[in-house]
Amino acid sequence: MVGLVPWAVFAWLNGMDGPYAAMTGVLACGVPMLLWSLLVDRVHRAATTGIDWDRPVQPLRETFGTSLTKLAGLWTTWGLIALFYALGHWYWQDNYLFAMQVMTLALPVLILLSVPYVLWLDRKLVEPRDGAWALGNWLTGGEFDRASIADHLRAWAVKGFFLAFMVSVVPIGWAQVVAPGWLVFESGPVRLIQWLISTMFLADVAFATVGYVLTMRPLDAHIRSANPYAAGWVAALICYPPFTLMTNNGPLDYHVGAHDWTVWLWSYPGLQIVIGAGLIFLTFWYAWATVAFGLRFSNLTHRGILTHGPYRWTRHPAYLSKNLFWWAAGLPFFCSEGFAQGARNTAIMAIVSGVYYWRAKTEERHLMVDPAYRAYAEWIDRNGLWAKLRGLIGRRAPTLQPAE
Repeated sequence: MVGLVPWAVFAWLNGMDGPYAAMTGVLACGVPMLLWSLLVDRVHRAATTGIDWDRPVQPLRETFGTSLTKLAGLWTTWGLIALFYALGHWYWQDNYLFAMQVMTLALPVLILLSVPYVLWLDRKLVEPRDGAWALGNWLTGGEFDRASIADHLRAWAVKGFFLAFMVSVVPIGWAQVVAPGWLVFESGPVRLIQWLISTMFLADVAFATVGYVLTMRPLDAHIRSANPYAAGWVAALICYPPFTLMTNNGPLDYHVGAHDWTVWLWSYPGLQIVIGAGLIFLTFWYAWATVAFGLRFSNLTHRGILTHGPYRWTRHPAYLSKNLFWWAAGLPFFCSEGFAQGARNTAIMAIVSGVYYWRAKTEERHLMVDPAYRAYAEWIDRNGLWAKLRGLIGRRAPTLQPAE
């Protein structure tokens, strides 16, 4: 935030609402996170990086062959991602077009930088033969390690899919925050509330984009494992384009004949402000859940267990706040097309919330292999938000005395 906020203010004052200013905002967000992680948290010293900094650097001649094999696997993986982008027509239109331009510019730079990076890192890794090496080894005629290759490809599939999405939405959020300028303070409380909500969503996508970019072992932000369950992938992907089921006219479209809170409460300005304040809080909670991840944000992956921030109260603060936001902002039970359509919208909204419950359960199934997550889950069950609410209700509930 130390980097993102000053740059956003500078851009806001100077009308810099374009996509390149937005990506500069991501850079401004990422640099302080990177410096703090290395200089203060000293994450590179964590044993989970798989790097032994105290061991003498191995001679290049001993790791050179391993590095070449790993580069073969890594470049092949990037080629598969590029092929997926090329075949997906949605990547070459609308918001995704800018993301593809960024990816096209980044690819040759990544290829060049990957050579010295891999050659250097393999000389310090305790075990340099990872999933990329397993893929490269198979491609060059070696053994086929199905488990390592599958986990490697799943991890990069997550990064390739979601990074393109994040790069496509960052400019949208940036423009919503920067473009209005001073007019946002002259257009009434509702417009200001909407702008504050957009501002927190911008922080969310900026931090998330940094997280997807910096999946690196020296930062202890690498992907330990990607979700191996098909149900987890289905539950997540139907929430993102091009597979989204909640879009207009989609199977889970709960907006038919509906309007948002600003319309339904138009004649009640005081209630508008109250609901708007609640939406600001929910958006803050949602953005905080992403910010708490720091460099480790990612869908469908295990990159370390969080126990701080909003995660001290519930295992899934982002899903909880997001769904409460949709219910409060969309008011699906109100409908201009009659009671029946309003009932359908409400039922479909309930199904959408069920999808996120499904996502939460499939993510827990994946993370439960880590003893740290099991201990955290048990602690939340005893001390989390729901446990405290149950305890509060239990203390206030009347005690029935047995009849004499």
